[in-house]
Amino acid sequence: MTDTTTLVDQVREHLASSPGALTPHRVAEALRASGRPVGDATVLAVHEALSRDVLGAGPLDPLLARPGVTDVLVNGAGGVFLDRGRGLERTDVTFADDAAVRRLAQRLAASAGRRLDDAQPYVDARLSDGTRLHAVLAPLSRPGTVISLRVPPRVAFTLDDLVDAGSLPADGARLLRAIVAARLAFLVSGGTGSGKTTLLSCLLGLVDPAERLVLVEDSSELRPDHAHVVGLEARPPNVEGAGAVDLRTLVRQALRMRPDRLVVGEVRGGEVVDLLAALNTGHEGGCGTLHANSAADVPARVEALALAAGLGRAAAHSQLAAGLQLVVHQRRDRDGRRRVAAVSLPERDDTGLVTMRTAVRFDADGLHEGPGADLLAGLLG
Repeated sequence: MTDTTTLVDQVREHLASSPGALTPHRVAEALRASGRPVGDATVLAVHEALSRDVLGAGPLDPLLARPGVTDVLVNGAGGVFLDRGRGLERTDVTFADDAAVRRLAQRLAASAGRRLDDAQPYVDARLSDGTRLHAVLAPLSRPGTVISLRVPPRVAFTLDDLVDAGSLPADGARLLRAIVAARLAFLVSGGTGSGKTTLLSCLLGLVDPAERLVLVEDSSELRPDHAHVVGLEARPPNVEGAGAVDLRTLVRQALRMRPDRLVVGEVRGGEVVDLLAALNTGHEGGCGTLHANSAADVPARVEALALAAGLGRAAAHSQLAAGLQLVVHQRRDRDGRRRVAAVSLPERDDTGLVTMRTAVRFDADGLHEGPGADLLAGLLG
């Protein structure tokens, strides 16, 4: 293994001095130039190693291709992990050194048209196949360069798939179908990696095919199985610092595109103000996702985002109470499994602030009604 790594490094240096296509013939010439024996097996081994290094995700490609993989994480040269929905699993994939991890991170970033170097040592981008890339170069990160790849679903999941996977009881699926059919405005809340985007995609797939969905996302991840979907994706600034288009701008553009349902893939900034405004001006069935530890934390999270965007506390809570009708909370259990945990409804207290009342919670035994069950039944008619 070490000898092959040395050969690959020598051949790489030789090929870099004379640009051209990566072919077995050129690899053989480089081996001869280094004084190495040129056997077919050696040429093919070095060519394959170099191909992995310059095409696709290199040694991570086999992991990304495995069924059910949602995330592949690289913690420096010696630690590569994957997640198949059951928590993180360590793999036997390793890199020769951190320089190899750095090269891969930079190549992936370049393929997405982004810069990654010592002057810009981190990147967040979407690759051509939809994979979400995040990378941080050492020494900012320990134990070396860190790469995080979020794999988009290869097929559109359905609520029945979630039921089969144990993420949702059958009664819960029927309730969520009724929520979508009633055109209620909702947020899917949950922590990072809890499955918010997957659940929202499933719910959007239930929307009447005659309705027009306009999706606004920072990085395109929603893949609803629906006949009429228009997507808008934010754009970061280029290397000159120009050309950025943020989510807030795109939400405003989306409102002019005759959406039957306006969807903000991830509400995490000033766009919350425009979304709340849209929900309060006749745009029924609007929805999105929001990072929150629980449904009870959603009002505080919305308030914080709205305050940062210039909307006062009282106005934020007023808009939230008037425009949002429920929150579907998604959680990730300690064993790594993602599941729908509860449906909660916003209500204003005597001070005018919004609190959340649990209408339904889900567990392994099925659906259990909470104090807000009657209110939810009234919304569903």
